[in-house]
Amino acid sequence: MEEITIEEFQRLDLRVGKIVDAKNVEGAKKLLQLVVDIGSEYRQLVAGIAEVYSPQDLIGKEVVIVANLKPAVIRGIQSNGMILAASDGGVISIVSPDREMPPGAKVK
Repeated sequence: MEEITIEEFQRLDLRVGKIVDAKNVEGAKKLLQLVVDIGSEYRQLVAGIAEVYSPQDLIGKEVVIVANLKPAVIRGIQSNGMILAASDGGVISIVSPDREMPPGAKVK
């Protein structure tokens, strides 16, 4: 991967969010539709984590999201951000703070 500058990194708006709703995307075995509280608003996101996480296991979970990612329409659903996750082959792990943080807390 190409190196980036600190200024380029600072362009990312990374925030803690709390998942308040989650459901499967109809007809897609890998996608979940999530509603995430990021402090100042609730965001709808689509995430490809359904093979590893069930919707009921995600409610109340704190996650790190990219809040200033350009919106995209995935399977007809507008996604307004991206949840960060680590992956290694078939293993996926959502990036979460190691202690409780308020929704909207900046990640830097």
